[in-house]
Amino acid sequence: MTKKKVVLVVEYNGTAYKGWQAQKYDVPTVQEEVEKAVSIIANHPVSIICAGRTDTGVHASAQVVHFETEAVRNERSWTLGVNTHLPPDISIVAARYVDMDFHARFSALSRRYRYVIYQSELRPAILIGGVTWTYKKLNVQAMQEAANSFVGEHDFSSFRAVGCQAKSPIRTILNFSVQQLGQYVVLDVRANAFLHHMIRNFAGVLIAIGAGEQPVEWAKHILEAKDRTKGGVTASPSGLYFVDAEYPEHFNIPKPTLGPHFLPVVDESACTSKPYHRTDEAACSASSDQKILSTDNRVVL
Repeated sequence: MTKKKVVLVVEYNGTAYKGWQAQKYDVPTVQEEVEKAVSIIANHPVSIICAGRTDTGVHASAQVVHFETEAVRNERSWTLGVNTHLPPDISIVAARYVDMDFHARFSALSRRYRYVIYQSELRPAILIGGVTWTYKKLNVQAMQEAANSFVGEHDFSSFRAVGCQAKSPIRTILNFSVQQLGQYVVLDVRANAFLHHMIRNFAGVLIAIGAGEQPVEWAKHILEAKDRTKGGVTASPSGLYFVDAEYPEHFNIPKPTLGPHFLPVVDESACTSKPYHRTDEAACSASSDQKILSTDNRVVL
């Protein structure tokens, strides 16, 4: 029988898992759970490739994966059927047959994450594993100004984990916005690729700046130092979400609503785009109580 390639969009709460990637040791991972469930529906062992591996405790609202199969199934079988064999903290939210030259990792033009900070004098209970809590009042405008320093192509050695195995620290940040959504402050960043702990290290620096513990210029100084020891703390994984992977349009990959879904929906088209080398701010508002400060910075790859 002829092999076909299937794309799945996976949503998961990463709190109980040691990251996406299957491990040598007997520890729970998202990849293993998805592969087991898909293999049951396919009636043969399945190996799954993802767009971006997430760490322990990190979540996803739209992780894109692919696998190959000879099984004849409709797309509903790859969603509803697979979901019956998954734990409640993992769900397939979309499925589609795609061309055989598609690759979830190598076909991706960019990847997008959101880091969610909950501002409140009192710590949350229900969302404690899904947000990073701070009792400090954050200056979103200062955080956005600092985040602008990261946009463009840079050596991000100061923001990579000590054990990062990437061959090069050079990455291109395409967009980096800091949004105030009620009691949430959301860091929204899109890049061609990311280094290990890169976004959590961004978050640690921006939270310190937002709290007034460091000046805005500190972010640029850390970037220019190209030295991890000069950076701030690595923020908690609990607020981090993989929310999107961008692909060439001809692949027709499903695009769910931008998550995580407890956040207010924002009309991104209302924000003004800026070239990546510009640092001026574009402000737009979703409602009277939702102020959004955003720079949508773009480069051509």
